[in-house]
Amino acid sequence: MPTVAFVREPSAALERCELTHLQRVVIDVERARAQHARYAAELRRLGATVNWLPALEDHPDGVFVEDTAVILPDVAVITRPGVRSRQGEVTSVAEALRVLRPLRSIEAPASLDGGDVLRLGRTLMVGLSSRTNAEGYSQLQAVLAEFGYAVQAVRVDGCLHLKSACSRLAPDTVLANLVYIDRKLLGDVRVIEVDSREPDAANTLTVGGVTLVSTAFPHTEEKLRRSGIMTKSLDVSELHKAEAGLTCMSLVLPEC
Repeated sequence: MPTVAFVREPSAALERCELTHLQRVVIDVERARAQHARYAAELRRLGATVNWLPALEDHPDGVFVEDTAVILPDVAVITRPGVRSRQGEVTSVAEALRVLRPLRSIEAPASLDGGDVLRLGRTLMVGLSSRTNAEGYSQLQAVLAEFGYAVQAVRVDGCLHLKSACSRLAPDTVLANLVYIDRKLLGDVRVIEVDSREPDAANTLTVGGVTLVSTAFPHTEEKLRRSGIMTKSLDVSELHKAEAGLTCMSLVLPEC
C-alpha cells in the first residue's frame, strides 16, 4: 500500500501566522508557496500519494496540517490546536480522514498539537508545551488505550513542539537536540544528536527510507549521512520564518 500524505497550500495570510519563539519578519508568500510545492513534489518522488486539502485563506497557519490530527494504523485522532486561531483548521481534515480511519476527537478544555506527538512503536510521546496541555495528553492517553497504545508525557522547554526537539528517522533511530528533551525518556532507541551549531535541526521527515532535511542545517545533514542515514535536502527558508519544520507541512498516514 503506498504512503498517503495530506498537504495544504500556504495561505496568502501566512505573514500573520502564530509565533512563539521567533521574531516576526517579512515572509515572501509566493516564495513560500514555491518551496511548499517542491516539498509536495519531493513527497511524490519518494513514492507518496499526495492529497491536497482545501485551501484556507483565512487561516494563516493552515499549511501546517500536522497539528490537526494524530494518525495511527487503526485510528485518527482529530486534535484541538493550542491557539484559538487554528481550531477551525480541523474540520476539513476530519472530512478527509473519516473515509480512511475511525475518528476520535480531543475536546475542550484540552489542547493538543500533532507536532507534539512522536510515535515510537506502540508508544506515543506527548510534549507538554505552549500548544499542548496536560488535559490534551490525558485525553489522548484515554482514547488510545482502547487501541493498545501507551502514551507518555514529556516536558518541552525552549522550542515550539516535541518534534522541534526530536524526530523519528527509523523504527529504532531518532534525531534529537538533547538540550530540549531528556535522553532518558527516549528509552532504548538509537539517538543521533544534531550538530551543536544547528540547535533547531532536529525536525526532519522520513518517507520511503529517505530523510528530508532543511538546507538550513548542512552540518546535521552531513552527520546523518555519516551515520548511515539516506538524506535529501530541501529549501524551506520562507516557511522557517513561520516557525515551521519539515514534519508540520504534511499528515502522513502510517502503514504499520
